Amino acid sequence: MHQLYCVKEIRQIEQAAQARLPAGTLMQRAGEAAAQLAQALLASTFDAKVLVLAGPGNNGGDALEAAYRLALAGLDVTVVLYAAAAAQPPDARQALLRAQTGSVHFADPATLSQLTTQHWTLVIDGLFGIGLTRPITGPMRELVNLVNALACPILALDVPSGLDADTGNIVGPDGIAVCANDTLTFIADKPGLHTCDGRDHAGQVKVAALDIAPGLFPPAHVHLNGLPLFAGALPRRSHNSHKGSFGDVAVIGGAHGMQGAPLLAARAALTCGAGRVFAVFIDAAPGYDAMQPELMCRRADEFDFSGATVVAGPGAGMSRNAHDILARALHIQSPLVLDADALNMVAAEPGLQHMLAQRKAATLLTPHPLEAARLLARSSQEVQADRLSAARMLATRFNAIVILKGSGTVIAHPDGEAVINSNGNPALATAGTGDVLAGVCGALLAQQLPPWQAALAAVWLHGHAADRLVAEGIGPIGLTAGELIPAIRSALNQASGPLSLSSYNC
Repeated sequence: MHQLYCVKEIRQIEQAAQARLPAGTLMQRAGEAAAQLAQALLASTFDAKVLVLAGPGNNGGDALEAAYRLALAGLDVTVVLYAAAAAQPPDARQALLRAQTGSVHFADPATLSQLTTQHWTLVIDGLFGIGLTRPITGPMRELVNLVNALACPILALDVPSGLDADTGNIVGPDGIAVCANDTLTFIADKPGLHTCDGRDHAGQVKVAALDIAPGLFPPAHVHLNGLPLFAGALPRRSHNSHKGSFGDVAVIGGAHGMQGAPLLAARAALTCGAGRVFAVFIDAAPGYDAMQPELMCRRADEFDFSGATVVAGPGAGMSRNAHDILARALHIQSPLVLDADALNMVAAEPGLQHMLAQRKAATLLTPHPLEAARLLARSSQEVQADRLSAARMLATRFNAIVILKGSGTVIAHPDGEAVINSNGNPALATAGTGDVLAGVCGALLAQQLPPWQAALAAVWLHGHAADRLVAEGIGPIGLTAGELIPAIRSALNQASGPLSLSSYNC
């Protein structure tokens, strides 16, 4: 499993490793790993010119080590040092001495605007690492703007400068961060590289563990989503089965003017393997769904929810009737997915919150940041400031598995475990994709997947389908939620097959 560690944990691992090793060992290993990756990125380039930006502290030391080793390998390397040598920590001072005694060129930071007019093949960002707590301002802000405007690729060391390694936010209310094409992160992977702004700034993330003994790593409580976390739970169908073998799903929603939302969720549930699917409408129900006549359309007032996996909320509205139907659904003893207006109704009434928290059957909540903010009585900015914390808080408060949607969707369990999903793309930023995700969750729960694996699988399949469609030229601009559904079905069938783990790049 791909483990993610917060900055506090990384510091503890680093200190434990340094106590067992000669001084400077970890920095030399980091520099070697960075140099090797840089050479791999430059493998097909003739007469490569590398610009290395080294800041204060150990991140700058890692960059200096990389510069020294790249120059030793015969590359043309220029370093711009943004630190006073006397103020550098001991390991970084030693790295600077090695670089100065080698064939590395050193340029004056004051000439950077001239340097950026040169033709660089690669820039290595070693300005600020995981310890940055203040926004990048002044001349360093101008530097980051200049670097981001360069035409060549950027390799960030540990974390793109200016990015919070825990949250994925750019540090500071008006901060700035390097936009890297690749990030080589040291010791272990970090959550912030895979959620919020991290996905726009980190590029392709690779991990250099620096040969630290595995026993020094504590158990991780955050992981990166992928097939190994849920593939073993995916449904594999026997010949001796029938529609009753795969469960019923009832999608509740469809107030006046919003009937499309439950239909999208219901189509997704049917296409992802539920045996029978009911589209259950708050207001008048259509006779049938012309695009998916296999669906059964019902009025919510007359429907018996017992025995079905219920997906409540898509297009439900906030009427008194919708409230009363949601209260009925909260009392069922079968799996329940709450999305959209169901979450808004819960946020608006303490009585519904109490009913939700007291449920014994499996519950999945699928909020976007604003819905999560309403549930927590906070602002969406506060939720986005620490997505992991917000998702965990919701999971604990409501005794539910929470899928906090967004770039780097966070899936949180009431016991504190969390997973970040790193696939998907901006094509999902369109109306109806959340309804589709809720329907997929319902289908997997109806087929008896354990709730945790159902949530992980649904989010991953949803993102993977969007990635496949974009790769085929269908999006990101203009991809519609309905187009996702057959792509998710295809991904589910492939992932459920005997070769699932080798069929995807996890």
